[in-house]
Amino acid sequence: MTTIAVLGAGKIGEALLSGLLQGGRKADELLFTEKHPDRAAALTAQYGVEGLDVAGAAQRADVLVVAVKPQDIEPLLDELSPVIKPGTLVVSLCAGLPTSLYERRLPDSTPVVRVMPNTPMVVGEAMSAISAGKYATEEHLNLVEELLRTVGQVARVPESQQDAVTALSGSGPAYFFYLVEAMIDAGILLGIPRDLAGRLIIQSAVGAATMLNEGDQHPVILREAVTSPAGTTIMAIRELEKHGVRAAMLAAIEAARDRSVELGRDHEAD
Repeated sequence: MTTIAVLGAGKIGEALLSGLLQGGRKADELLFTEKHPDRAAALTAQYGVEGLDVAGAAQRADVLVVAVKPQDIEPLLDELSPVIKPGTLVVSLCAGLPTSLYERRLPDSTPVVRVMPNTPMVVGEAMSAISAGKYATEEHLNLVEELLRTVGQVARVPESQQDAVTALSGSGPAYFFYLVEAMIDAGILLGIPRDLAGRLIIQSAVGAATMLNEGDQHPVILREAVTSPAGTTIMAIRELEKHGVRAAMLAAIEAARDRSVELGRDHEAD
């Protein structure tokens, strides 16, 4: 039996616990840490999983999933380093943090797998990219893939691409939410009630995503199928191009990549 401890039971940590349970893991195979006692008690009541401190988790777990905010990683590693068991697999869900940080701060030869998930994990539709650290083996990667498939899809990438992945899919849901928000506002501007505008746009987004996911056609082909000569859609596309929406999206994702790089540099060795 592999015991898995989630260090930090926020939204992503809780979503992973829930997915693992739904995927067939037993509650007594799982542990979590949570600094707020009331929330810890609520999670135990809801899922039947034991909450405990970092030292207790490190002593009992075979896999430690680090799901804290990047700014909280240093005190966690200070607490974890003296108590982690040899050979424990560390799985990092922290944006921007390289495997070398964990390898430097934890005992020699600690296997680390870096993961960039995204928030659709809370509905079982995450896109997670994983990369092996210096000491992580194929067996470690297979285990992490198995765990993450309970909450969505998984892809392996070189760690050198993780900052780009963070910008593209880690932050990606926010771009879609931002676009939907703008389209709902446009519906209101055109006289459609907010609730109806929301239904129209959200279902359109669901349908478009399904066509992309289940078909084999390039987005350009799908977009062109909606774009009739001298029709309404091409007039809208012209305005989007005129206002530089495509260029703005490229620049936004590049800026997110740069920030991910900065987060990693904040924890470089002196």
